[in-house]
Amino acid sequence: MALKSTIIKAQLSLSDMDKHLYQDFNLTLAQHPSENEQRLMVRLLAYALNAREGLEFTKGLCADDEPELWHKNYSGEIELWIELGLPDEKRVKKACNKSKQVVLYTYGENNQTIWWQKQQAKLSGFKNLTIFSLDFATTQALAALADRSMSLTVTVQDGDIWLTSESANIEIKPTQLM
Repeated sequence: MALKSTIIKAQLSLSDMDKHLYQDFNLTLAQHPSENEQRLMVRLLAYALNAREGLEFTKGLCADDEPELWHKNYSGEIELWIELGLPDEKRVKKACNKSKQVVLYTYGENNQTIWWQKQQAKLSGFKNLTIFSLDFATTQALAALADRSMSLTVTVQDGDIWLTSESANIEIKPTQLM
């Protein structure tokens, strides 16, 4: 018998002073049985940092041809493709060819630098690609906040990010690689 996804409810209060976006979101996420808390929370962070009308979580790990999040326009064209992790160059190329803008959030322990050294030259030709690296200690702190029901506040100002819950306040400083 296959394991079922865990349903996660997240109340997200966003104050993005850089984009002048102040909004509350009631989100429902499906955590795939193979998805750890770190990846779940990076998905939630990616949503907050790219929030806009029409931004949606996709099937994610259940579908090879979809990103973690995307935004499609009214005619069904993909405007924004958000990817997580350390994908191979073929997947990034596919995303860049299908979408007007691609944002990749890398994370993980000890392997981001190696991945970037191997991929940097190959990925530098994609003009619609932006890559951010998230520090392992930060994503581990985010993972500690994961729960089936969460209430989070995200504040963005001058590129600095603070994520606050009832039990913690985490400063997040993504490094832009590209």
